[in-house]
Amino acid sequence: MRCVIARFPFELTKNGVLESMKGVKPEPVTAESVIIGRRHYPAKQVGEVVTRQDRRDFSAGEVLRAMARLGFTCRTAPEAVPAPAEETPLERASAMLGTSLTG
Repeated sequence: MRCVIARFPFELTKNGVLESMKGVKPEPVTAESVIIGRRHYPAKQVGEVVTRQDRRDFSAGEVLRAMARLGFTCRTAPEAVPAPAEETPLERASAMLGTSLTG
């Protein structure tokens, strides 16, 4: 299948990607990822290995689109969960006593 990544055309096949990624140790996944075999690879790592281009030359989205078209399972970056608001000592003491600070 013909894919364009970083403005360059590539003829990619599922078997070709499997062969290219054989023996490549997955880096820790912190954003978008591609499942190849039983391993989860960062999309940028897959793009770098398959295209032999620098990771800065393409986006993870380009790699995800190409890998999805080849039949690989792709995952997007998880949504960031906002950190809970820090409770003040006064609020904590009030909650322990079962009283409310409002009203």
